[in-house]
Amino acid sequence: MLIYLAQRLLALAFVLLAVSMIVFTLMHSVPGGPFDTQQAKLPKAARENIERKYGLDKPVWQQYLNYMSHAVRFDFGIPYQQPQTTVAALIGKTWLVTLQVGIMTIIVAFGLGITAGMFAAYHQNSWVDNIVTFFSMLGVTVPNFVIAMWFILFFGVTRQWLPTGGWGKSGDCLCYDLLCSDWILPVLAYALAPMAIIARYTRASIVDVIREDYVRTARAKGLGESKVMRRHVLRNAQIPMVTALGTEIPNLITGSIFIETIFRINGLGKFFVTSTLNRDYPMIMATFLLVALLWGITFMLTDIAYTLIDPRVKLGAKKEA
Repeated sequence: MLIYLAQRLLALAFVLLAVSMIVFTLMHSVPGGPFDTQQAKLPKAARENIERKYGLDKPVWQQYLNYMSHAVRFDFGIPYQQPQTTVAALIGKTWLVTLQVGIMTIIVAFGLGITAGMFAAYHQNSWVDNIVTFFSMLGVTVPNFVIAMWFILFFGVTRQWLPTGGWGKSGDCLCYDLLCSDWILPVLAYALAPMAIIARYTRASIVDVIREDYVRTARAKGLGESKVMRRHVLRNAQIPMVTALGTEIPNLITGSIFIETIFRINGLGKFFVTSTLNRDYPMIMATFLLVALLWGITFMLTDIAYTLIDPRVKLGAKKEA
């Protein structure tokens, strides 16, 4: 286990290095710069001072080495558009909002998705199964920004039942009140796609397990249906569910550009859009590194979860010839 974790952490370090090189190169290969709009109104000496202040007058390879030498010490620089703060402080503030949206979305998506998948599998080829399958296809095929606009138009504009945007009292603070209506529309719009994927995973895995001989044997012994589902079916259908969990969690906790922008939530996704439009290099780099780190850690934890669910799974074990 320890050897496997060390190998995965080493691989994650190389992934972060590759991501940083690719993103940094692509950012600087695009024509223009973060101070183009200001530079047109400034004399040459002032432009040179700004570039010298942020190190933009140096070659790209030297800028990259300077950035990474500070990044390994968790110093990600100062955002160009908000020089009164640091990149780490700004990401910490915005990601807390995104993380709260993501956690609430995970609870809704996995709670309803697993339940719907169980009902669809238990009532296979019935009207319940058809309804779950239909809404699963709808959730997978329709983009979340389209669903978000539908929700705003119907629940916010036409019926005026729910607010059309914001998060908390100021739009950028945490929403501590579970009864707060601000979270309902963005969380539901954000949860539909992962809910549909989880429902399909759950249904498929449970249907496969139900057909196994040991399930029929348990029923033949007179074991109640609820005990059969709990002790035999769900227990052996967990690995596909964990796979879905491992692939969806990084998406949800790193923010949705469309959801946060449409609902005016000042989270990491919305700030990433603003940073990209303004060519804010430090913010873009730090955001990509954070997303890559979260993906790598989540996949590693997913592999560990496999061993806890099924002891037959050995991490890093070589296949016998």
